[in-house]
Amino acid sequence: MPRAELTGLPAIPETALSDALVATLPANDAPAPWECHCTGLVWLGRGGKAATAALPPALRGSAGLVTVGGFVRYTDTPVGAYDEVLGIVGSRSGVRPWGHVAFMAVDSPASLVGGRTNWAMPKTLARFDGDPASAMTAAGADGDWRVQARVRPLGPAVPLRLTGTARQQFADGRVGHSRLVCSARARPALVSVTVTSAGSLPQWLRPGRRLGAVLESARFTLAAPRFD
Repeated sequence: MPRAELTGLPAIPETALSDALVATLPANDAPAPWECHCTGLVWLGRGGKAATAALPPALRGSAGLVTVGGFVRYTDTPVGAYDEVLGIVGSRSGVRPWGHVAFMAVDSPASLVGGRTNWAMPKTLARFDGDPASAMTAAGADGDWRVQARVRPLGPAVPLRLTGTARQQFADGRVGHSRLVCSARARPALVSVTVTSAGSLPQWLRPGRRLGAVLESARFTLAAPRFD
């Protein structure tokens, strides 16, 4: 039987899971919170109607104001090392900003299960090539989408500390709020992004040249969600 916490998340087409894949996935042996160590690359994009449409139904009362794309190479997590590509839609409630993970793909079945079960992040599986410090590519397991980023660093690395809130809609309709606390060394960069898909991904995680940053080292904690 399909597991509702995995297959019932509202999400864009690129993150859909087949019944055949779900049947092979492990149980969730790594409940929240997670502490993770990684390197990575992030870039900023503008929001708009397509970004708002990428939000799940419970969050569409807010506008998609900005997007964030990224590649992450995890070296230490509760489920081991793995690679990740992501797309976030940023918005706010009143004056409080938050982000929604609308797209996420990894090369770890255990991370897929943990992300969907713990935080309702719609992870799927992908193949990865390259390094986030220079150039990296992710492609869907069936070849139906592809994200590539090439990096030109612009300056020295500086210390960075961030806090934020992830808002995700669970399969039962509840919205969870999870606090992220991150410390990193980040180097400004220009990022050339290519996104191809027959689905909606390129409409809001737009290709082109973007301002971003290389994360030379980072450590973050993602808490268990609180619910509305």
